[in-house]
Amino acid sequence: QVHLVASGGGHVQSGSSLTLSCTSDSSANFATGWFRQAPGKDREFLAAIRWSGANKYYGRSVKGRFTISKDHARNTVYLKMNDLKPEDTAVYSCGADDSGRGSGPWNRWGQGTQVAVSS
Repeated sequence: QVHLVASGGGHVQSGSSLTLSCTSDSSANFATGWFRQAPGKDREFLAAIRWSGANKYYGRSVKGRFTISKDHARNTVYLKMNDLKPEDTAVYSCGADDSGRGSGPWNRWGQGTQVAVSS
């Protein structure tokens, strides 16, 4: 399978913004989801977007702060994160829903990108 690759993380101060990217070398019809996992915690759903881009879904913990979007030409899905907090510190990853609907199951996990937020 073609794995999705997350990038764009970094170490920032509380209140800063970051935009993460999720890329694939495939143009197949799939939905993309963003997830994160903090040390000692389970993987948490953040946001998802259908292949069409017409439907977006957000986890309750980040709704209102994070925005998901996509660029079809670049095979890239973005996660814009505003007002970052120390509790946002985690490894952020993206996966694919091959049905294209954005409700899972999620597959093709790739390398995640680390986000660290200091107080």
